[in-house]
Amino acid sequence: MSLDWIYYAISWILLTWHSAWDAIVSAEAVIGTSWSWILAIVFLVVTVRVILFPVFVKQIKSQRAMQALQPKVKELQEKHKGDRETLQKEMMELYRKEKANPLMGCLPMFLQIPVFLGLFHTLKRLNPNNTQKTLYGWTVDQFNSASHAKLFTAPLSGRFGSTAQELAALGANSGTVKLVAGVLVLIMIATTYLTSRQMILKTGWAEDPQQRMVQRLMLYGIPVSLLVSGSIFPIGVIIYWVTNNLFTLGQQQWVLRKFPPLVPAKTGAPARTTGQPAKSGGLLGRKTAQPAAKAPAAAPKVAGPKPGAKPVNPKKGSRPAKRQG
Repeated sequence: MSLDWIYYAISWILLTWHSAWDAIVSAEAVIGTSWSWILAIVFLVVTVRVILFPVFVKQIKSQRAMQALQPKVKELQEKHKGDRETLQKEMMELYRKEKANPLMGCLPMFLQIPVFLGLFHTLKRLNPNNTQKTLYGWTVDQFNSASHAKLFTAPLSGRFGSTAQELAALGANSGTVKLVAGVLVLIMIATTYLTSRQMILKTGWAEDPQQRMVQRLMLYGIPVSLLVSGSIFPIGVIIYWVTNNLFTLGQQQWVLRKFPPLVPAKTGAPARTTGQPAKSGGLLGRKTAQPAAKAPAAAPKVAGPKPGAKPVNPKKGSRPAKRQG
């Protein structure tokens, strides 16, 4: 299957944003940085994330639905222990009935993979000696401009693992490229870790061992793998990844406030018994707290005797008066 359509789409968005920023910022490099190309990559991220935002909201809603179904899932696991086939059928029926999709949680990430691959392929071929400069809708001037685009004098197509011959063709200094790429890789690892940690802190660790393993993989495995794979990423791709992570941090913060995670009931807590059922309200059907019952009215206070007054005997006052004879 040809991926040319992805390369054309990514190139079109990138070149459109570059043309817009090239008309605003100076075409000359400032502090050794070609800002029009850097901003084009940043706004490529913004464009993709805005397009995928409705999918991201569906992902959060699906995660909340899956979290609410955990008690029923545990019941099915206990009921069909040892019968894996029946358990799978019952769980699929439960997901269908409750309109929950376990795969929705990974959909935004899967949809961003083609964008990442398209940008990786596009930036990797930015070499002044490349004879195929007009592929994917590029003009010769655009290709030459992007080939010489730099971040602090390090070319965007340069990599931490670039060979001396590749850097010589780009007219770049090996030490500068390794320094810039190395710092960006560390930032990429840190922001990748923070995006996973932010979600886990808000939603909590899963009780299911398999889901907990996936959470640990997302939290520790992927950042560690980037320490190795980051050396093959062009600097422009790392800029895309870091920008994407920063966008995710802000977006998750907003969505977690808009769709707060469900708070599981504490085991062993006594059930609240009320005459009326609790009203459901708020987002995603979360139950609102019931108003506290009013305390009974206190008995009215009886005023005490005035200072200096003679004590009154109520029993004596209640006897009938004697007749005088």
